[in-house]
Amino acid sequence: MFKNYFLLLSLFAGVIMFSSCDDDPVIPNEEELITTVNYTLTSTAGDVVTLQFLDLDGDGGNAPVITGGTLTANTSYSGSMELLNESEDPSEDVTEEIMEEDDEHQFFFATTVAGLTVDYADTDGNSDPVGLASTVTTGDAGSGTLTVILRHEPDKGASGVSDGDITNAGGSTELEATFPIDVQ
Repeated sequence: MFKNYFLLLSLFAGVIMFSSCDDDPVIPNEEELITTVNYTLTSTAGDVVTLQFLDLDGDGGNAPVITGGTLTANTSYSGSMELLNESEDPSEDVTEEIMEEDDEHQFFFATTVAGLTVDYADTDGNSDPVGLASTVTTGDAGSGTLTVILRHEPDKGASGVSDGDITNAGGSTELEATFPIDVQ
């Protein structure tokens, strides 16, 4: 009888332990696959320049196709980012996901074009910069590159990060695209 009681108690303990397991484990938010970036710059005069990064095979063996642009000297542009995952059919608008998780994302901009600046025109719920919207201002004529970097889970409270300094940002890079730029 004691043997049956012990067996029944062991079975009952096993059922309790098994039923207490979480059937819905927490899955960490995976980084988004971004195959296409359209960075549209619209001048105050209404001229539109679209910088494009296209990498349809993602991390595959093919190099991305990058389209730069020509900007007008001493001009201000409103910038807007569109990010897509075109490996899916229909394509997924990753921009929406970035907007929903804006506190976990930030774009950083670096340029080798003298006099070209990029300023944030949007913020997350904590008033920290995001970069889906921006203002690009050109100086005198010149050429070089504009690099756009998207970080996932940057430390937005770190020194300089709110001003666009990637040095202390941390997080992981989800996208890095370098566009050739001519300012005329």
